Amino acid sequence: MNRAFVFPGQASQAVGMGAALAAAHPAARELFEEVDDALAQRLSRLMFEGPEDELMLTENAQPAIVAVSLAVVRVLEREGGIRLPEKGRFVAGHSMGEYSALAATGAFSVADAVRLVKRRGQAMQQAVPVGEGAMAALIGLDLEVAREVAEAAAEDEVCAPANDNAPGQVVLSGHRAAVERAVEIAAERGARRAIMLPVSAPFHCSLMAPAAEVMAEALAEVDMPPPSLALVANVTAAPVEDPESIRGFLVQQVTAMVRWRETVLRMRQDGVETLVELGAGKILSGLIRRIDRDLQVANAGTPEEIEALVKIL
Repeated sequence: MNRAFVFPGQASQAVGMGAALAAAHPAARELFEEVDDALAQRLSRLMFEGPEDELMLTENAQPAIVAVSLAVVRVLEREGGIRLPEKGRFVAGHSMGEYSALAATGAFSVADAVRLVKRRGQAMQQAVPVGEGAMAALIGLDLEVAREVAEAAAEDEVCAPANDNAPGQVVLSGHRAAVERAVEIAAERGARRAIMLPVSAPFHCSLMAPAAEVMAEALAEVDMPPPSLALVANVTAAPVEDPESIRGFLVQQVTAMVRWRETVLRMRQDGVETLVELGAGKILSGLIRRIDRDLQVANAGTPEEIEALVKIL
């Protein structure tokens, strides 16, 4: 099988997400109701109607993104007769998208997945006081140069690569002052752009250690059978199926760099020719095209895209 399924992470959220799915598909409506019940929160209303500032909070954005991805999977299964294990070789998710990937392949229940990412979002927000951390995107520098920039900017503070997204697109994370210094240094090192990101916390760096401890406890309490498709993990950029290894990687992932570029290349190396992004937005599809233009990319996040995907699969 030359296909894999990928699941988006934070930044894919937007007011109105999931509304068309809910209107068109009973299976999606049922999924959103399950999520609302699991969280004891009307998350679906927040997704469909806003307000935007509340949806953008990490603790809401993360379960909302998972909910849309799993609604797409539910529609494919219930109304399209499509089971992912019969149609692909791997799954992968960008950052918290790994929770969507694992729930889509049976390693987590829907309720456990959204409760875990809700807790993850809260823990990440609480790990660093607002204003002390920051993230910046460096456009036009490869990972090794970005590492050098981060090291030069650190000056006894934390500044490190957080996302290796695609060739020439690396995100740094750490203390605000250090990240601001990195933006200036990156410009001097030839970055086409170096811009501070509008995020509420410095994700995927050592400042998130308190959140990693919270997630270790939370994950230990959740049942996890093996996924029905191997997960290509952010932390290793290698396939994994053992539940205990996956638990460990999900904890490490909170403080470790997201190795997305390597993840895509690993799937390509293992024979994958088509990557299908399931969920809100098309961020991963854009990154995949920059990583390897020979890969075929498909999306399923709207009723029309799902209908087209069912015909292909």
